Amino acid sequence: MKKEVVTAILLLALGAPGTVAIANAQAKSDQKPTVGGTFDRSAKGMEQEIVPAAEAMPEDKFNYAPTQGEFKGVRTFAQQVKHIAATNYMFAAGILGEKPPVELGSENGPDSMTSKADIVKFLKDSFTYLHKALDSMNESTALAEIPSPFGSNKTTRLRLAIIAVSHPWDHYGQMVEYLRANGIVPPASRGQ
Repeated sequence: MKKEVVTAILLLALGAPGTVAIANAQAKSDQKPTVGGTFDRSAKGMEQEIVPAAEAMPEDKFNYAPTQGEFKGVRTFAQQVKHIAATNYMFAAGILGEKPPVELGSENGPDSMTSKADIVKFLKDSFTYLHKALDSMNESTALAEIPSPFGSNKTTRLRLAIIAVSHPWDHYGQMVEYLRANGIVPPASRGQ
């Protein structure tokens, strides 16, 4: 079982931006690495990119979506952020084996949530909940079968954690494009 966990973590480290530096920092610490802690460090790196990007988009551009080219039906910037937050809650609730602590509406978050302040708070709170879930994982629980939050199939906490720390990068990439299309340099690219 430990070999499977280590292999999954190594694959994750090779595929998600920022995780190599996080793994190196972890190796230098005095604490023994844990499964949950390793995933949580990846989530913290992700959070440090996504939250500032969400905060960088002005309120009057928060509902921006490209219209030139093949962009019919794409999510707006606000919907990208709400989707990341909603799925953070879904994956975390699955890992913890509980219902999300907030009403999600759908994978795109609550339709009634429209202000930038509320959406950014929803995002930040979702990362707090995700950290709690990832920190709860250990070697003995990571591979236990649990109900999938997305249907009747079974999954594992490890699989949910892998998706939780990789899936948001797709939407972060779209957020970056939306920021740049509006003349805003993403915070992670400033000063480089």
